[in-house]
Amino acid sequence: MNETKKLRVALFFGGVSSEHEVSCVSASTWLRALAQDPCADRYEVFPVGITKQGRWLACSPTPEAMADGSWEKGADCTPCVLSPDRTDHGIWLLKDGKAELVHIDICAPVMHGKNGEDGTIQGLFELARIPYVGCGVLGSAVCMDKAVANTIMDAASVPHCKWASAIRAELEGDHKTLLDSIEQRLGYPIFVKPANAGSSVGITKATDRAVLEQAVVTALKEDDKVVFEEFIDGQEVECAAIGNPDDPATVSTTRPGEILAGAEFYTYDDKYKNGVSQTVIPAHLSEEKLDEVRTEARRAYLALGCAGLSRCDFFVERGTGRVLCNELNTLPGFTSISMYPKLMEHEGLSYAQLVDRLLQLALHRRKGAY
Repeated sequence: MNETKKLRVALFFGGVSSEHEVSCVSASTWLRALAQDPCADRYEVFPVGITKQGRWLACSPTPEAMADGSWEKGADCTPCVLSPDRTDHGIWLLKDGKAELVHIDICAPVMHGKNGEDGTIQGLFELARIPYVGCGVLGSAVCMDKAVANTIMDAASVPHCKWASAIRAELEGDHKTLLDSIEQRLGYPIFVKPANAGSSVGITKATDRAVLEQAVVTALKEDDKVVFEEFIDGQEVECAAIGNPDDPATVSTTRPGEILAGAEFYTYDDKYKNGVSQTVIPAHLSEEKLDEVRTEARRAYLALGCAGLSRCDFFVERGTGRVLCNELNTLPGFTSISMYPKLMEHEGLSYAQLVDRLLQLALHRRKGAY
């Protein structure tokens, strides 16, 4: 390929997920960043919106239309598919009974939650053999499933809270003995979460058996597996991790920032809609504790098979000072109030520089394999 030409970036957004809307907002900030230096001279953007019904539409929306969802009404929306045939290395536009192949150099799936950061679309990119931003199939799937991630953290001695999990068949039958065991193991309050859902969707803080029973019903609306975790009275802090594990020198983590939640816990609305929560960078911790969180974040990132980027969420327990990993988010929010880009900006990377870095990491991951 002629290196003087711009690289074409397929920017995927939306998706069949409870986080469809926030994906559109995150992607709109990517679209703005790609129009700024140093991205503007290096990349050509090819937006692909995925509707809630699963239609793939090539389009050319403004950032505003992408963010508010009106992009779907654009006259330029063209049905398309990403070809799994690696000799195509691109996207087929389907219009008027004809198919036109568009070459793609990099895929950027700015999609949160199921079907976006759970390894599914990453598998399609692997079949097509097109470089893509973010974690691979396994790392994405592992971090999406809280029960699997907790199991691996146990094996890798990454500290985190006590937990348990159960599948739908166990919870919809005679589950009294199961819930008795969970109560005895974890004590109240208990956080009840769908194993595979992001951004606090379907999560309940249960304070007694009645709430616990209802929390299970809520979680099962999102997934067939439920995770139960002990309540930790601690500061919620987050690190931004970046880099590829095949070149460990590129893997780094930021100093953690702190979430001052506007609700009882850090909810979906708090993260993305109402902006009530506040972020403090660096977190209100001693230098020693900041370094400890940063170190554990890197350990968790590598143990869970992450690549490209992840946001690493931790609790620092009040009284004991224990640093406990909560979860890793492989495609964190990129909205104006999101922590990941704020942490990277605090490290000296502007939004556009961060997007450029992530695209370059995608190109260099397993260099030569594409």
